[in-house]
Amino acid sequence: MNPVNKIAMLMCFALPALAHAGESAIKWHDFKDYRDVRESNQGKASYHKHIASSIEEHVAKLAEQLPKDYKLSLEITDVDLAGDVRYGGINEIRVVKPIYFPQLKLNYSLTNDKGEVISAASDVKLKDMGFMDKIKMGRDEPFNYEKRLLTEWFGEEILPKVD
Repeated sequence: MNPVNKIAMLMCFALPALAHAGESAIKWHDFKDYRDVRESNQGKASYHKHIASSIEEHVAKLAEQLPKDYKLSLEITDVDLAGDVRYGGINEIRVVKPIYFPQLKLNYSLTNDKGEVISAASDVKLKDMGFMDKIKMGRDEPFNYEKRLLTEWFGEEILPKVD
């Protein structure tokens, strides 16, 4: 067996052992109570579902980095999307400028595989006033700025608390 095949076979056995399988759960409040989740040319209900599903998928991907059976629970208490909705004739558009920076407020808890809370906090405020100064890396996905806020927070606050 040549060295490349040996390495490939070793990786097939070793990688699943290194896999993580954390979970996440998000509790949302009434979208009418959030600071800025106004849609631009989309139905209100479908836009709110789009926000929720996009953020939930993103947090689920982040939680995959947690050890098996760890759970990150978030309660989103306020959302202020990047940009501001403006009227442009009969259409509404979201104008993204540096003065309309993204903000999220949340409560969270992180539990380990035994169900013990290893980290929790209330009234966590995430904001990025320099969000337009960062390189986008070609990512034109919906709610990119808000997802980046969560990714940075997760890397700085959650991952260091995991043994």
